[in-house]
Amino acid sequence: MIRWLTINKRIKRWMHDKNALENSYQLYLGKGIIKHVPKTESLVNAHMEKSDHNIEFSHFLISSQKYPDWAIVGFYYALYHASLALLANVGFSSKDHTATLCFLMRHYAVFSEEDLKLYDNLVLTKDEVESYTTLKDERQKASYSTEDTFDLDNVNILREKSIRFINKVKSILEEE
Repeated sequence: MIRWLTINKRIKRWMHDKNALENSYQLYLGKGIIKHVPKTESLVNAHMEKSDHNIEFSHFLISSQKYPDWAIVGFYYALYHASLALLANVGFSSKDHTATLCFLMRHYAVFSEEDLKLYDNLVLTKDEVESYTTLKDERQKASYSTEDTFDLDNVNILREKSIRFINKVKSILEEE
């Protein structure tokens, strides 16, 4: 089974403290890490095409039963490009992975049960945000660790979570 790493303390804090999330968001904006850009449909589509490309590549690796670590890297970047599509869709860009997650949480995530019932298809849930952060941690292990091995069962779990996240992004983009 996948070792679920503890969510980055800052991200966990953002989930429970809207002021901390807002302060970080404003800091990223102030430093130009998150930027306003002209909204273009072509950039949104390009990020989604790259997301689909990375999912397909990772699926190919799983099918060949080789390089599960690179499949994880591909799944993470599929999520990252889908996330960048959400930013581009509302006229923003980010080159920082944590800042991108901060943006998603501020603009697209709802963590209360009542809100989730109302907006199920239009927001990212706590589980989906946690999937993003878990996959980010797994991607770092896959990219840099020499000790961890990844079996195909675990990689398939990450694949399923990636596909659910990307499908949620696609439904959000269709609604906006």
